[in-house]
Amino acid sequence: MTLSNKTALITGGGTGIGAAIARAFAADGCRTAISGRRENKLRETAAAFSGEPKLIFKAVDVADRASVAELFAWAKDQLGRIDILVNSAGVNVPKRSMAELDPDDWDLLMLVNATGAYNCMVAALPQMRAASDGLIINISSIAGKRTGPLGGVAYNASKFAMSALGLTVGAEEKDHGIRVTNIYPGEVDTPILENRPTPVSDEHRATILQSEDIAAAARMVANLPARAHIPELIIKPTTQLYV
Repeated sequence: MTLSNKTALITGGGTGIGAAIARAFAADGCRTAISGRRENKLRETAAAFSGEPKLIFKAVDVADRASVAELFAWAKDQLGRIDILVNSAGVNVPKRSMAELDPDDWDLLMLVNATGAYNCMVAALPQMRAASDGLIINISSIAGKRTGPLGGVAYNASKFAMSALGLTVGAEEKDHGIRVTNIYPGEVDTPILENRPTPVSDEHRATILQSEDIAAAARMVANLPARAHIPELIIKPTTQLYV
């Protein structure tokens, strides 16, 4: 199978996992658009990719439905039909425990991590139904499968919501030929680590997953034939417990 005749739209594509997935898809010949809040990061990521087809980009706030609608109108004009949607936009905050969490930060994490994925899926599904084909990959987290203090109360809740969203939509849309895959990474060396309550050492970063590891998993999912569906995929550092 090949992605050379496919198109993809990736949120959170300016840095980290989203950017790595975009590079992997584009290297396979997929016409790929990246989106995110920071246009400068999108521009840098697109410019740094020297392969063909070139990465294209547009800024978006996934928590804002009007912004998402503008993104999908632009993507339709640039790509035509969107074959693959990757929901990789995600945030966290330093103060994560119930005792410390600011209610505004709860709202932020739920809006970006859960509602943001919902907004993009709502925008993508009509054209996928019309085509009787489509793939949605949600970059969730092990925090969306197992609760723990590392992610924090709001992040855990938002990722559980994202996970339930993906599984439910996958069950509802399977007869339309639409597949939804939730990928649950463990610790990954991405910019989100900068919001850890305790700074992460270089030594620890060297032992955990890299963005390219998640991209390899997403690439494998995207290259499967339409008859094959992986609903859930957990990938973690060898040294990280899964409990």
